[in-house]
Amino acid sequence: MKLQHKIISRALLAAAILGGASSLTSCSDMLDTTPQGQFTENQLTEDEVTDLMTGAYASLLCHFFGNNESFAGPINNWVFDVRSDDAYKGGGGVTMEGYIHQLEVGNVQSNNDVINFKWRNNYYSIARCNAAIRAVQNADNLEGKEALVGELKTLRAYFWFDLYRIFEKFPFFTEETENPSEVRADAVSRPQIVEAIKQDLRDAYRVMPESQGDPGRFNKYVAAALLAKVDLFTSSWAEAEEYAGYVISSGKYSLYPNFLDMSKPEYNNQYESVLAIQFSSANSPAQYNYSNCLNCTYSEGNLYGNGDDFYLASQNLVNAFRTDANGLPLFDTFNDEDINSASYAGNVDPRLDFTVGRIGMPWRSYEYNLNWCREYDLYGEYSGKKPYPSPDSPYVEVGIVPWGASSLNCLLIRYADVMLMKAEALVEQNKNLEEARELVNQIRRRAARSVDASYTPVDCNPMVANYAVGEYPAGWNQDYARKAVRHERRVELAMEGHRWFDLVRWGIAVETVNEYYRTEVAKRSYYTGAHLSEKDLFFPIPLNQLDNAGDLYK
Repeated sequence: MKLQHKIISRALLAAAILGGASSLTSCSDMLDTTPQGQFTENQLTEDEVTDLMTGAYASLLCHFFGNNESFAGPINNWVFDVRSDDAYKGGGGVTMEGYIHQLEVGNVQSNNDVINFKWRNNYYSIARCNAAIRAVQNADNLEGKEALVGELKTLRAYFWFDLYRIFEKFPFFTEETENPSEVRADAVSRPQIVEAIKQDLRDAYRVMPESQGDPGRFNKYVAAALLAKVDLFTSSWAEAEEYAGYVISSGKYSLYPNFLDMSKPEYNNQYESVLAIQFSSANSPAQYNYSNCLNCTYSEGNLYGNGDDFYLASQNLVNAFRTDANGLPLFDTFNDEDINSASYAGNVDPRLDFTVGRIGMPWRSYEYNLNWCREYDLYGEYSGKKPYPSPDSPYVEVGIVPWGASSLNCLLIRYADVMLMKAEALVEQNKNLEEARELVNQIRRRAARSVDASYTPVDCNPMVANYAVGEYPAGWNQDYARKAVRHERRVELAMEGHRWFDLVRWGIAVETVNEYYRTEVAKRSYYTGAHLSEKDLFFPIPLNQLDNAGDLYK
């Protein structure tokens, strides 16, 4: 079977079989995966099965209903970073996309649009996966059926895991469930759900190939990396170590030579690309990364077009890049002093200037200045950089929506993340701490060598900034190692949608975010009265889904 290697929005057969996803509104319709097209799964040809699988992969574009819904689709969790201490909503004021502002200040209500968007996008995606799984299982004379099912179950596991870490209760079912619309939200417990997700990934790892002929298709190491991520969320440290170790020992992946490389479309599907969503600017606009279309900087001179400048780094996150005389982090005192644009005289980790724009510093060989900031007085500077290649890149489309649209893939899991997963699993078991230290130091060595004034486009200026990132010396104990690994996750993966979920699984979200509100309110007055409580960690079932489901979700 030759599966379309680009996840594209052509005339998807899945939409026909599901009755047209964009027309479905009720909970009953949304969970119903009964084929309603012109043929049944038993009649599918090999090409039609290929189309169904393409439709399942296309769910990752999270562009079922339009641009707004894609901001909170299954792949893009920047709306959760604004719940953490890492990011401001940004944009044109607190009322613009105000439902995201509610998340930023701890005001979670069941009629919030993000809650409904997340619910609907994931369930439409799961419905497509289930339809494709049944089609593969029922198709006659189809080679490699077991591996294809494993591929689809890995994709489905991603959507289920997204629901698991966002909602406390939700209906769970498989491709064998006769009527998903009749499944209660409390029919399957959270421990049972997460174990089912893990088992699908274990089974998929066993049967999937090490490599795929087409970029974008999942191989067995995608299943292993995703399983390790699920294991970290449930503190299953031994299995996380095992499966992250499979990815590392495979020899298929390596760190980008330079930190900037992750923002270059030329390096799509290379080096750190473990789980990547394929995007393109060459064909249909449906292939653009709409998930980030709000977030592109204003860019003086319309280099990208007039971006909306959402999802800005917080001052707290920027301060986390401060380093001491040895280039090591300031775990407990990083927020005692603010980094103020290019005028800051202390040492900084160079990853700061590859992650956010700072006034007076380079942005892809241009100068980031006040005119790049949409609402400086309200949100400050620090536009996110990672999803945006140079505006001079031939892979960038300028002056269209989404702003900064390009062929740059979206990395959901990259190799540095997997390395840090294994390091964390080792530290939490108080096991092989020197191995964990070496994993972290490999990442820090890459950060240090990324300060290369000859590397283009230019994103750092060692003539202005005092860049210093050092390696951790031998002799870690568990407490220090835990701080180091958690810090490394924050600065290495900053503005990639991981921080909130890390805080939740570490059990420190409430204390961290409330302390952040307390210290950040002097800079962002709209945090006055903001508060996060334990009951707000997981979303409630969306109000309109409760209304549509009768007693099933109550």
